Amino acid sequence: MTKKRVWAVYFSATNTTKKIVTAIADEVAKMIDAKREDYDFTLPAMRQEGFKAEEDDLVIFGTPVYAGRVPNVLLKYLATIQGNGALAVPVVLFGNRNFDDGLVELRDILETTGFHTIAAAAFVGEHSFSKTLAAGRPDAEDMADAKGFAANVAAKVKGIAEGTVPAKIEVEGVPNPYRGYYQPRDRKGVSIDIRKVKPLTSDACTDCKLCADVCPMGSISRENVREFTGICIKCGSCIKKCPVQAKYYEDEGYLYHKVELEEGYARRAAISLFL
Repeated sequence: MTKKRVWAVYFSATNTTKKIVTAIADEVAKMIDAKREDYDFTLPAMRQEGFKAEEDDLVIFGTPVYAGRVPNVLLKYLATIQGNGALAVPVVLFGNRNFDDGLVELRDILETTGFHTIAAAAFVGEHSFSKTLAAGRPDAEDMADAKGFAANVAAKVKGIAEGTVPAKIEVEGVPNPYRGYYQPRDRKGVSIDIRKVKPLTSDACTDCKLCADVCPMGSISRENVREFTGICIKCGSCIKKCPVQAKYYEDEGYLYHKVELEEGYARRAAISLFL
């Protein structure tokens, strides 16, 4: 099947999803001799209108996994995208624990909105809470795997007969209704609720406004970067991108959960590819 354009479409607060999705899209585009374009819907302005594909497009579509699922703050926006019969490859990035039902949920979203999913992947990215959990991933080994995956995707696209509708890709995960979001607990089994926890700002802050500029929810005030005007999704963008490391957490529940993840999931998590 001939495709004229390959899109890299992604939400990527700390650039791990972007790194994998764009690498796959770049490689596939070269192999099928197609034009390459990007659609980054990380910032609020890019979610004012839904992404629209065309039938002769191939879309590499990526989101992170939060608590084992597609981030719930994105669901309303994702319902507005339009596949229009394009081929798609759902890709998720998870922070070394597990992707649970995140990939099957993203696959279903794309199928529901008019895409035909032909392959899928779950890669590992440095955890948004941590600088040690899956540190530096996706790394060179992951990028080599992404390149190999892209070659297989390109071959599959070329092997699809014109005018046929491919069956949706089968992936790991529980079909809808999906399992609930991963719930952190303390050593006594009591749930830890960190949904309303927000980062603080130290005196190291130079008021450069970068944190306000990169917040995916547009929740950090530009007039006072210590103030939140909306929700915090704990994406790590303001913390990891601050040039002076001025953003931090001190909430006991959050810090307990962070250490629990770092100690409990220190092994190198495997990626999963579906073709």
